[in-house]
Amino acid sequence: MSISLALYHPQIPQNTGTLLRLVSCLGVHLDLIRPFGFVFEDRKLHRAGMDYIAMADYEIHDSFELFLQKYQGRRLVAMEANSAPCSHKEFRYRENDVLIVGSEHYGFLKDDLERIPYKVKIPMVPQRRSINMALSATIVLSEALSQLDMFPKEI
Repeated sequence: MSISLALYHPQIPQNTGTLLRLVSCLGVHLDLIRPFGFVFEDRKLHRAGMDYIAMADYEIHDSFELFLQKYQGRRLVAMEANSAPCSHKEFRYRENDVLIVGSEHYGFLKDDLERIPYKVKIPMVPQRRSINMALSATIVLSEALSQLDMFPKEI
């Protein structure tokens, strides 16, 4: 097992394509949780993800419930700008964590967020609402991979 990334109700195909490309390059598994705000065959998704999508290790879940069933027993960590008790740098990641980034438009549905036991936030300057979803996922995933020394080894 190793660290995984999950996108909760992604709405913008370019963000999803960008993250499919990222996980392909880093050797990280990606879970995509429906509903999506786009058709998966969208040309914008494929333009951002390029040929890396075919090489990415990903799975699509038809609901949050099905996603939770798959990951029973693994530690779920939500990226949440408002209610997280600690920063992404203070949190101590574990090798089997599943990092979950919320929807670009609304983050997480309240009931679903309550089912995710761990939450982290990225510190920002005051009066800013949020960082782009793909960038947030990249920042937190990078910190987790760094802490765990899990970046691919250079060849």
